[in-house]
Amino acid sequence: MCGLIAQKRGDHDKKTPMDMMKKNMGRHANPLRILVIEDNPDVAANIGDYLEARGHLPDFAYDGISGLHLAVTQPIDVIVLDVMLPGMDGFSLCRRFREESDKATPILMLTAKDTIDDKLEGFDAGADDYLLKPFVLEELEARLHALVRRSSPDSPSVLEIGSLRVDMGVRRVTREGRPIPMNRTCFRILVELMRAAPQVVTRDDLEHLLWGDFKPASDALRSHIYALRKALDTPGEASLVETVVGVGFRITNES
Repeated sequence: MCGLIAQKRGDHDKKTPMDMMKKNMGRHANPLRILVIEDNPDVAANIGDYLEARGHLPDFAYDGISGLHLAVTQPIDVIVLDVMLPGMDGFSLCRRFREESDKATPILMLTAKDTIDDKLEGFDAGADDYLLKPFVLEELEARLHALVRRSSPDSPSVLEIGSLRVDMGVRRVTREGRPIPMNRTCFRILVELMRAAPQVVTRDDLEHLLWGDFKPASDALRSHIYALRKALDTPGEASLVETVVGVGFRITNES
């Protein structure tokens, strides 16, 4: 097994012929294009060496400004983003990427901070997953594959229920042809509800979608559901987002 990412570069380079043979045998037929935005050269090299040995195609940026430029302009499958970066921190980079780009590229954030506030700030900024340093490189790769699978184009690119339409490719929501702006968290909730319709999505499933294992102490989901209803609903009419008491939520068809 490959060691923790906290290893020094020199330790990481000490591979036996058997280690290299095992890695080469495990190379993936469909490599991922991975952008690693990390200012620590040893950590970046450690990640890059492992991903290249696994057959992937990593690219690198060592500050936030360069990282945002590459994320917007290059064809990337998934982004590994450190929180503490020169020029622009990871939270700001993630937020600007989600606001300024039409791409739905998944983002995994790396941090040495183990506080719930930091994790929630990352998810609110638009991150899709979070990994605490130090970590095992096999886990990083597994999480990257899972993120790419969830954003696969094999999934329907357009979701429609009644007059409500979601275009996944450009992250656009319309109702009766009228554009509906919403933040990334509301968008993720809406997509999950529409994919499951007419079934109910449980509160636990939505909280795990948004925050993984790091659920907020307060009922943050209630606030996001309120914001989603405010964006979607027409005054005086029943809400499209129905609460199923004691279970969760579902999208209703108003037609």
